[in-house]
Amino acid sequence: MLCQFSFSNFRSYREETTFDFQAAALAEFKDSLIRADKGNDILPIGVIYGPNGGGKSNLLAALGCVISLVTTPVYELGKNHARFIMQQRIPCVPYLFDEESPAEPTRFQLFFRIGEYEYRYFIALFHSEIQAETLYRRKLGASKAAKIFEREDGKITLGPILGSKGINTEVNAKMPLLSFLAINYSIPVIVEVITWFEECIIRNYANPLAEQQILLSEDEISKKQFLTMMHDMGIGISGYRFDQQSSEFYLQRTLHDTLYELPFSSESDGTRKLFAALPVILMALKEGRLVIVDELDAKLHPKLLRYVIRLFTNPEINRYGAQLLFTSHDVSTMKNSIFRRDEIWFAALDENNCSEVYSLSELRKENNDPINNTAAYDKQYLEGRYGADPYLHNMLNWEV
Repeated sequence: MLCQFSFSNFRSYREETTFDFQAAALAEFKDSLIRADKGNDILPIGVIYGPNGGGKSNLLAALGCVISLVTTPVYELGKNHARFIMQQRIPCVPYLFDEESPAEPTRFQLFFRIGEYEYRYFIALFHSEIQAETLYRRKLGASKAAKIFEREDGKITLGPILGSKGINTEVNAKMPLLSFLAINYSIPVIVEVITWFEECIIRNYANPLAEQQILLSEDEISKKQFLTMMHDMGIGISGYRFDQQSSEFYLQRTLHDTLYELPFSSESDGTRKLFAALPVILMALKEGRLVIVDELDAKLHPKLLRYVIRLFTNPEINRYGAQLLFTSHDVSTMKNSIFRRDEIWFAALDENNCSEVYSLSELRKENNDPINNTAAYDKQYLEGRYGADPYLHNMLNWEV
């Protein structure tokens, strides 16, 4: 599971920016946290709000960039270890609104947890070439991390775990060392790490093409779960089939003991989105994957969005530590009955036209007290109290 993600000099973000899935010391919804015997509790969900152009999608793109950078070479050579949902490679574009940033590298750093270990992966890119790359791991509860490898300006040093494996350190400057090791060697620690990257799922359902990538399981148990979830969300289909000749799904409904079929392309936007998104969500919940979705609320009724959120925050359903990170404009779900304060994040441009992000739990009132967990988050957000002004408040006060 993802613990923390930091990056700098990427698209609208110039300074180092950190998104944290580590739970703050808050009183609300403690039962929804992903618990650890040693180490911090982890949040199952994170949502980013903010105005158009504020940087919400760019934060998700930064995470998608480093994931696709590592996994694409492995996938293209057929060396992946997990059921991999291939993502479009996201180019690494630096901040372009000053003279210094384009001449500096873009940096990414991830802390993630697999079993009893926490890993730290860092990579720095400049003009598609890798200037630096490191991988460390620390046993939960331990104070010191062990080096797996370090790479700096073309020089590679291996930690004790890899040092005796006879590894070739002549690696192309554009190839991540992590990918190179996963392709050419079968080393348990590398397999574990690359599998974590491969299991990350990135989706943008504002893009119609995402709805055409439908990953339905063929086993009857999964099919029954999927149809039950669709029924719970008010989509009363009794079955589906895929027609090989037309390469199209047909959704089935039973009315008065008669079976009717409607082609997928004729369904409503909301039904098509759910039909495409729910199998991915089911996979994540079953396998403890991270799901990253831009504009999850697009075409969805707010009640359906709440249903999806509660799949991840219900520990009886989310048994394997699945996580959901998404952007949203749906302020109606910004409620203290749905989210913890540290699960709500805001992205906005600062006075220098750089994006920044911060969580609701970090904000302070005028008397320096934190925002109460009884506050009307949506109302205060629309009033502009949280800094990431959604511009609606300003529009309502325009004079004609």
